[in-house]
Amino acid sequence: MEGNYVLAFSLTLIAGLSTAIGSGIVLLYKRFSPKFLAASLGFSAGVMIYISLVELYVDAQKDLGGLYGEKMGNLYTLLAFFGGIGLIAVIDWLVPSGENPHEVGDLSIKKLNGTNSDKGLMRLGIMSAFAIAIHNFPEGIATFVSAMNDPGLGASIAVAIGIHNIPEGIAVAIPIYYATRSRSKAFWHSLLSGLAEPVGAVVGYFMLSYLFHDSFLGIILAGVAGIMVYISLDELLPTAEKYGEHHPAIIGVVAGMAVMGFSLLIL
Repeated sequence: MEGNYVLAFSLTLIAGLSTAIGSGIVLLYKRFSPKFLAASLGFSAGVMIYISLVELYVDAQKDLGGLYGEKMGNLYTLLAFFGGIGLIAVIDWLVPSGENPHEVGDLSIKKLNGTNSDKGLMRLGIMSAFAIAIHNFPEGIATFVSAMNDPGLGASIAVAIGIHNIPEGIAVAIPIYYATRSRSKAFWHSLLSGLAEPVGAVVGYFMLSYLFHDSFLGIILAGVAGIMVYISLDELLPTAEKYGEHHPAIIGVVAGMAVMGFSLLIL
């Protein structure tokens, strides 16, 4: 069990710190391919949707059905699933749209360079980092709990969440870099926003396990499924459409589902 804790935390840490990859893209290359971004985000959404509906939701039904019977187990699974959706939706609602990483307008350097005051850009970067940190809490729980239950599944979720954290890192790094002209400040703010993921995972895991006891795993698995479906539909796919192109995004979704499906079949 101790090994599972270490592995789960490590996977969550890697997923969270993927925001640093986004800042690296900004600071080292200063350009990225919209088509590649769209395909990557679509792939991440495909992985997360497939895992959520085929693996996590089904596992939650089995766990809760074993505890409460088939009918009540299905009901609790359904409630937990929509509870996860409600949780992440409330977080979105509480974060003002101007600073919400789901609502960032244009991630291009050309758009931001010289269009706002340094103070305004710095505020945008700080608020984006704060908002991303808030969003990373439930994502961290998703990765941590999944890895505790099934290390292979947890690794797949960590990769999917890590991919979708890359544009969030871009959203933090660009305004801070142009406000301060400091590569190190842009990088570290982006990196720190990702640390909320492993911290939130550990805190959330122990708090929720204390509250739910025997039914904890099934409820969290269903809740995590809801969170990931919401993130995919509300964030990943719209972002892929906005900054990339339609067909690469859809191809990425299908590829993500196929890769995840065949990998689960092999394992």
